[in-house]
Amino acid sequence: MIQKEKINQTNHYFVDEAGDLTFFDRKGRIIVGTPGASKFFMVGVAQIFQPEQVTLELAELRKQLCSDPRFKDIPSMQPSANKTAITFHAKDDHQDVRMEVFKLMQTFEIKMYVAIRYKAELAVATQKTYETLSKKTNQDDIYDDLVKRLFKDRLHKANINHIVFARRGKTAREEALQQAINQAKRNFETKWKISSDSTTIIKPAYPSEYAGLQVVDYYLWALQRLYERHEDKCFIPLAQKYRMIMDLDDRRNKNYGEWYTDSNPLSLDKLKWFVG
Repeated sequence: MIQKEKINQTNHYFVDEAGDLTFFDRKGRIIVGTPGASKFFMVGVAQIFQPEQVTLELAELRKQLCSDPRFKDIPSMQPSANKTAITFHAKDDHQDVRMEVFKLMQTFEIKMYVAIRYKAELAVATQKTYETLSKKTNQDDIYDDLVKRLFKDRLHKANINHIVFARRGKTAREEALQQAINQAKRNFETKWKISSDSTTIIKPAYPSEYAGLQVVDYYLWALQRLYERHEDKCFIPLAQKYRMIMDLDDRRNKNYGEWYTDSNPLSLDKLKWFVG
């Protein structure tokens, strides 16, 4: 096996999810797409090239917005709410605040990678697994599979990789995440016959602890609106930052899904007639 020459570089990645993994109600009926249950589940990775600068600029913007008299009576802006005054979160932020954050994020040097699953497909597969094997699908397994896919071709490019994962619930899951990253490395080695001895440092965290998690949250929110609501006004200004979007269940053209890159850029027109 060929040993990849080490690159004297540290890469910084921030990982979050959008949507949920709720498939059924209490009676076992599929509720994908009903109010409160998303149609899609996404995991996104933001590679941020100047994370310290991003932290400073987002903190300065938050300070400016919190002192802006236009927002003084907005509940989410109050420190007691533990929302915008503490951390930016696209779902919770006021729409005027959101636009200011999006405007700033367009200036950041980042690369965004996303993997998407259609929950209707997952629900059917989950049902079949339970009916044939009496085994319930572990939601963490779905998440970890997307993590492996997203990092398979990333980790050999630097000798140190810092990966910050947004916490999922109350557990850190550091060991499981490390296993997913290790498997991503093995998958890369199997495919390309190139081994990598890069060091990977994993840290589960909350968005208030790392500004990079706020960035990936906003990028995922814009993409989620494109898929869930057919709205592209937030996606379009950021579109060039999405370096790869793996739409794994859109098998119209290829069995492994549709890959959106520079050579096949994603647009609403490509999804409009297909996504229900």
